[in-house]
Amino acid sequence: MNENFDLIIVGAGIIGAACAAECARAGLKTLVLERGRIGGETTSAGMGHIVVMDDSEAQWALTSYSRRLWQELAAALPPAVEYNSCGTLWVAEDAGQMKEIRRKHQSYTAHGVAAQIQDGAEVERLEPALRPGLAGGLLVPEDAVVDAPAAALFLIDIARSHGAQLLTPAPVRQLLAEGGVLLEDGTRIPAARVINAAGPWSPALTPGLPVRKRKGHLVVTGERPGFVRHQVVELGYLASANADAASVACNLQPRRNGQLIIGSSRQFDAEDDAVEPAMVARMMRRAIEFFPALRGLSGQPARAGHRVASPDKLPMIGPVAGNDHIWVATGHEGLGITTAPGTGRLLASLLLGRPTDIPAAPYHPGRFG
Repeated sequence: MNENFDLIIVGAGIIGAACAAECARAGLKTLVLERGRIGGETTSAGMGHIVVMDDSEAQWALTSYSRRLWQELAAALPPAVEYNSCGTLWVAEDAGQMKEIRRKHQSYTAHGVAAQIQDGAEVERLEPALRPGLAGGLLVPEDAVVDAPAAALFLIDIARSHGAQLLTPAPVRQLLAEGGVLLEDGTRIPAARVINAAGPWSPALTPGLPVRKRKGHLVVTGERPGFVRHQVVELGYLASANADAASVACNLQPRRNGQLIIGSSRQFDAEDDAVEPAMVARMMRRAIEFFPALRGLSGQPARAGHRVASPDKLPMIGPVAGNDHIWVATGHEGLGITTAPGTGRLLASLLLGRPTDIPAAPYHPGRFG
């Protein structure tokens, strides 16, 4: 590695892969370093949901922007990515949750995002496997799902088609203050800038990042074609996602191959990535409350992995304080799949000093001081 790189990206999960695709396409001489398989760690433990979220204006901006970029990519995605514009159906259990459905509907339509309120009978018609008697829901028809590891591979292929290089396995010991990296085997690779896109491992490479690892579980079923038609998410998922304690929520995703992915769970301060049977059982009980026909799936394979969360639930995209040689693209938590293309496009524009399509300030790492 005697070449002079403009950029080294550490991590080839969905975020690193999207950054590599955009930066290489923009003409930056790019090297991607990955310690294992492309998309093989955090990315492989995610559900692949492409969803617009409304916790804040900045979250609105990045998720809706990124969903549009996914839609622009859709025609070029290979079959392995399994892009499925199935939409999201948020379901409400009672009248109190229907008030939140109406608030979300108002917010979505005010931002130009298509969404339709459904009463209980319409929810039952849309998803017959749901238990009867639900109060209603909100259908967001333009949301989608993908196979995230396959999408990461596709984005790396785009980067390589524009001249990017990939080195794997290449575990990184240290990011160098003057630019470049030191690998675990002692190799030094210089570069003008380094992007830390190492997800849950990003604080080890950039000490002081205000992020926390958050563990999650998924269950992958055998083929059950037609069981659900949309990504179905209970409205209580929003409270679960914002909770500090261990939590579960019903979140069911159909795949084009007929499988279902069942989630979700969240735990802070659970450092290992071993599957925890008690947490999987708790998650499955919640899913069965909404989909009684799932009973008996306890023997299906489960996955566990970590995401990395920032204090304000927004990613950090940009240079770290006091050193323009080291940048980060991390802190996406459960929205990494959705926001990957938007993150990559923002990062490339910032690196080249170009205007950004959406305001970049809300995601600047310096906002935490």
